[in-house]
Amino acid sequence: MMRSGGGGMSAVAVALLLVLASTARLCFGANVTYDHRAIVIDGQRRVFISGSIHYARSTPEMWPDLIQKSKDGGLDAIQTYIFWNLHEEVRGQYDFEGRKDVAKFVKLVGEAGLLVHLRIGPYACAEWNYGGFPLWLHFIPGIEFRTDNEPFKAEMKRFTAKIVDLMLGEGLYASQGGPIILSQIENEYGNVQSGYGSGAAPYVKWAASMAVSLGTGVPWVMCQQSDAPDPIINTCNGFYCDQFTPNSNKKPKMWTENWSGWFSSFGDPVPYRPAEDLAFAVARFYQLGGTFQNYYMYQGGSNFGRSSGGPFITTSYDYDAPIDEYGLLRQPKWGHLKDVHKVIKLCEGAMVATDPQTTSLGSNLEATVYKTESGLCAAFLANVDTKSDATVKFNGNSYKLPAWSVSILPDCKNVALNTAKINSVATISKFVRLPSKDDTTASDASISGWSWINEPVGISSDNAFTKFGLLEQISTTADVSDYLWYSSSVEIKGNESKTVLHVDSLGHALHVFINGELAGSGKGSHDNRKVSIDVPISLIPGKTKIDLLSLTVGLQNYGAHYDTEGAGVTGPVQLKGLQNGSTIDLSSQQWTYQIGLKGEELGLSSGSSSLWVSQPTLPKNQPLVWYKTNFDAPAGSSPVALDFTGLGKGQAWINGQSIGRYWPTNTAPKSGCTDSCNYRGSYQPSNCQTNCGEATQQLYHVPRAWLQPSGNVMVLFEEVGGDPTQLSFATKETQSICSRISDTHPVPVELWTSDEETRKKAGPTLLLHCPSPNQVISEIRFASFGTPRGKCGSFSHGPCSSRRALSIVQKACIGLSKCSIGVSVNTFGDPCSGVAKSLAVEASCT
Repeated sequence: MMRSGGGGMSAVAVALLLVLASTARLCFGANVTYDHRAIVIDGQRRVFISGSIHYARSTPEMWPDLIQKSKDGGLDAIQTYIFWNLHEEVRGQYDFEGRKDVAKFVKLVGEAGLLVHLRIGPYACAEWNYGGFPLWLHFIPGIEFRTDNEPFKAEMKRFTAKIVDLMLGEGLYASQGGPIILSQIENEYGNVQSGYGSGAAPYVKWAASMAVSLGTGVPWVMCQQSDAPDPIINTCNGFYCDQFTPNSNKKPKMWTENWSGWFSSFGDPVPYRPAEDLAFAVARFYQLGGTFQNYYMYQGGSNFGRSSGGPFITTSYDYDAPIDEYGLLRQPKWGHLKDVHKVIKLCEGAMVATDPQTTSLGSNLEATVYKTESGLCAAFLANVDTKSDATVKFNGNSYKLPAWSVSILPDCKNVALNTAKINSVATISKFVRLPSKDDTTASDASISGWSWINEPVGISSDNAFTKFGLLEQISTTADVSDYLWYSSSVEIKGNESKTVLHVDSLGHALHVFINGELAGSGKGSHDNRKVSIDVPISLIPGKTKIDLLSLTVGLQNYGAHYDTEGAGVTGPVQLKGLQNGSTIDLSSQQWTYQIGLKGEELGLSSGSSSLWVSQPTLPKNQPLVWYKTNFDAPAGSSPVALDFTGLGKGQAWINGQSIGRYWPTNTAPKSGCTDSCNYRGSYQPSNCQTNCGEATQQLYHVPRAWLQPSGNVMVLFEEVGGDPTQLSFATKETQSICSRISDTHPVPVELWTSDEETRKKAGPTLLLHCPSPNQVISEIRFASFGTPRGKCGSFSHGPCSSRRALSIVQKACIGLSKCSIGVSVNTFGDPCSGVAKSLAVEASCT
């Protein structure tokens, strides 16, 4: 092992001893505290790298693999929210089974050797329905959420104590030998605190005191809460938190949400965040004194059922996370961050022993050094300029720093990693559509045979009721359903013909039926929930029946007093443009209401009803139809998705399990996306977007655990009309692996434990490895050494290219699960002297 100056123990050895010692102590119970530098376990400061995985956004069968991939990626801890409305849908009735078994999830994390940060809240935000609060809270007399309000505080304390007691009962806090080292109370309250007036500050103090009184034996945090009272640690959330300072010099600098991407909303493009920028943000945070950082999300998962909030948050909560929605590694993001984590850990011994010392190396250039008297030394060199690369002098040596990058030197001498230079393999994945039995060319049959039930238009339930005026939807339905029918009629005398029905709604979507026929629809958006539509209609003498089907698309989850935001048709509802020029206001007349659908009341989502109709003519492109089919599970073990091409909007169930809301006809604007994204400069979701002009979400995750080999039942409720026979299954398959390494890249991080001479001899190295351990590299699709162009999947030769590159790479890699190739003229010859060169390779694995 290489030793640092002064003859002290190597950074690698120190980091390893810290991990082993802390892990051993946690087995028997640990004393978790903190000081100004770090979380402290049994007197030992630690650098922590954490990632968010929400237990309810995947299945228990997926949990072990997600946790292991997190550990393999270099994480020390997993962070998760607790979702109150998931566990206490009915007051006093708790559910911790299946996907809701948070104690099992925490145990699995601990068994894998990782730690846990438990965010109890119980307000979560998280783009989760109603921010995680159960809707029944809304109906408690005199309640006001998240302020100095006795009814709310009583309920919040009761549920918080319930979760703490659950964890204590299972022995899951670190003080008991369990993995939970941190808890969180409230969430991002400081962002909205001003909206709560004089009740806010007392509420913050009460929440802190209440949490501490529960006796977890571990520290509590409040994120985005600059006035968090001692001993609560205030923490930062954001795309960058390097400039964050805690509210006390006795508290460590912690980052509870480093946004690895961003959520997506129906009707909007899908954002992503470049790996280089995310790595830059991480390195800057640790450079400037941070010692706990958490990715939000490390695996985002799926909003099954009606759990998505927003409103308009998609069923996918992929979040461009290092592990994708389906549980596959997103490369090169996962691998590049893994390298960052390894290098940060090489610096841990120096980082926890002292405070950082930062000096300027020039405009937008700085060096930060952690150096101990025993000889440990680690340095970070940063170029925060958004355009210009730079060469800097540090400790007598010269270093090249690309714009918007950080170089990390675990020995204050040699660069182990630069955040802008990715050594990790990249992958290209594709959803491969499977044919159905209706397809005469099908060889792998899947979906076959459809039956249906028509959902009645308007009032069909014995539970309907009549009121004068228009009712707000959420208070009426208590969110037991997305749907609320408003039904009325108007008497026309004389020969009125064409007029306009005007409807104003608080949202989120609306279908207008006139005399049983769909006459028009409207929808809001994530940024503007309200719907205002004018529907041309033809009136006939006598009674005209008006049925309005109002829909929610997930309830609001963020903002001051967000819980008071309404939905539904609040009016006015008017007939405009009558022949005599008058307007009839229908808003205050008598309306009949039905909460939910007849099909929901009958339990059609299970597929077991005797009412299903099977006839040769399947109704297509008609509103309000329930569909059912049987299917065989796609062969293999690859992740499964449903492609909703041909459908409009609705909900879907597999063997009675809801895979969520689908809405493939809600497409993103055609503008706003670019072929490539410049990672240099402060990131915003609008900087880097895909799916412009396309459906925000076309594919929907179907967990393998919900499928049987054959005899599966799928049920759809289609609101606006579609062709279910176009529906197809797809599996997610890796098409290619790629890498592009320049002759100025640092050596792979894996070689850092080698001596300096070995590292110099190895030089920049391109590494390829197949995504699955049972695969080998079967084909080299492209190889070029010189000045290759393009990106993974579209590489091309530049004006300078070695003729030997393809044969050399083939010889080194074909038939192996992984291979390495030195990126230098020694390997490939020199096709053009005096020019900086790269090696670009695309390969396939089988």
